[in-house]
Amino acid sequence: MKKDIHPNYRDVVYQDISADFSILTKSTVETKETITWEDGKEYPLFKVDISSASHPFYTGNQKVLDTEGRVEKFKNRYKKKK
Repeated sequence: MKKDIHPNYRDVVYQDISADFSILTKSTVETKETITWEDGKEYPLFKVDISSASHPFYTGNQKVLDTEGRVEKFKNRYKKKK
């Protein structure tokens, strides 16, 4: 293999900042922060805004924000005519 053409593939901790959730996995992402994991070792830390612990699809907490009846207006406009 050629030297210095492949990214650094290593263990990285991904931390969801909106939920109390972290996962240790392998990645090539570049980070500036580190964290001490449950095994006592220090790993690079990459913070994410959303993960499976906080995403509405996975948590089942989907919210439909209907301002000014926009959904009803859409349904009325495109409903089937008999």
